[in-house]
Amino acid sequence: MDLASLAAFVAVAEHGGFSSAAEQLHLTQPAVSKRIAQLEASLQAQLFDRLGRQVVLTEAGRTLLPRARRLLDDASDARRALREVGEGVGGVLRFATSHHIGLHRLPPLLRRFAAKYPQVELDIRFLDSEQAWNEVLQGRIELALTTLGPATPPLLATALWDDPLCFVAAPGHPLARKARPTLADLSAHPAVLPEPHTFTHRIVADAFARRGLPLRLRMTSNYMETLKMLASVGLAWGVLPRTMLDRSLHALPVGGLKLSRRLGCVTHAGRTPSRAAQALIAVLDADRERAAKS
Repeated sequence: MDLASLAAFVAVAEHGGFSSAAEQLHLTQPAVSKRIAQLEASLQAQLFDRLGRQVVLTEAGRTLLPRARRLLDDASDARRALREVGEGVGGVLRFATSHHIGLHRLPPLLRRFAAKYPQVELDIRFLDSEQAWNEVLQGRIELALTTLGPATPPLLATALWDDPLCFVAAPGHPLARKARPTLADLSAHPAVLPEPHTFTHRIVADAFARRGLPLRLRMTSNYMETLKMLASVGLAWGVLPRTMLDRSLHALPVGGLKLSRRLGCVTHAGRTPSRAAQALIAVLDADRERAAKS
């Protein structure tokens, strides 16, 4: 079943005869008849009844007609999209970002990108980092901007930002009264952290595990803003990016321990990036280079 045969079939159905269809397609009538015969042979179904000079659709033909129209429309859309690819940066760019990156890192970059590439339609999905990685792996999105963990083929991870982490608590929390609290001190109090399966949680949990200390969880949430609120009202201590600290929180200078995570871009090694994806990656790389020089 090829597009030329489908186009001949739709033309005959819409014009009510082979002669009119041939004229509309700029073909000879035998050429149209041959295409219909090939289509009927490939489908093993008769598509038209010939009632004298009149041509009417069979039940199989009526079933095929709307589907054939959709296939031809999709093919036309595909050809148009490919022409646009050849002409410049456009189309739909589907990517995911963690909530933290989307709120605190992306806005100026997206403004720059949208101003430079107005023809690109952005389909942004806010997902947990681990979910975003899986979406890239399954091919449902082109790239993800997330916390980076160990990348295994076919996924590729490119670091863009260092994100130092701080232990925090409310100014009135007992831990805030200690000049240099230890991990053992923190272990005696409940914590609010991201979900246990997340990269950030593992960074914190590994630090406690290496010292043989228990980690008491009061609540978990993958929204950093929620963790900030819970810590700021004194429910527990937490771990947040340094960029999120303000007067509502007290940084806990835990001696001998510095935590940090990497944020960056995750792509699929087996996928050819669209021009829009290449353009966004170029904007991200340029931002990284500017930050390195400053």
